[in-house]
Amino acid sequence: MSGNVKLLLRAFIVYVRPMLEYNSVIWSHHLKRDIERIEKVQRQFTKRLYGFKHLCYQERLTKLGIPRLELRRLYLDLTYCYKIVFGLVTLTITDFFRVFTVYRHERTCIQAV
Repeated sequence: MSGNVKLLLRAFIVYVRPMLEYNSVIWSHHLKRDIERIEKVQRQFTKRLYGFKHLCYQERLTKLGIPRLELRRLYLDLTYCYKIVFGLVTLTITDFFRVFTVYRHERTCIQAV
């Protein structure tokens, strides 16, 4: 097995992370045990990298320059909401959000259904 941390990290990002994030917008991981199980994959991987075993999980992520998978899922959710709101996907905004105007402040607000 290679001891090249950059190569192993790149392989993880290219081959493993997409499987962990697949359809995460549709299948929302809201149960704590599901979130922990998915995060455990990245936690175990980073711990096995050469020179990272003695670091805590957050220190390993910082040193490697990668975020927690939970944060990545939030980013993907927000990106998908943006696409819905601005019509970049074939879903209608009214299926997911209520759009209304607050006349007092003269601005449009969006509320989740």
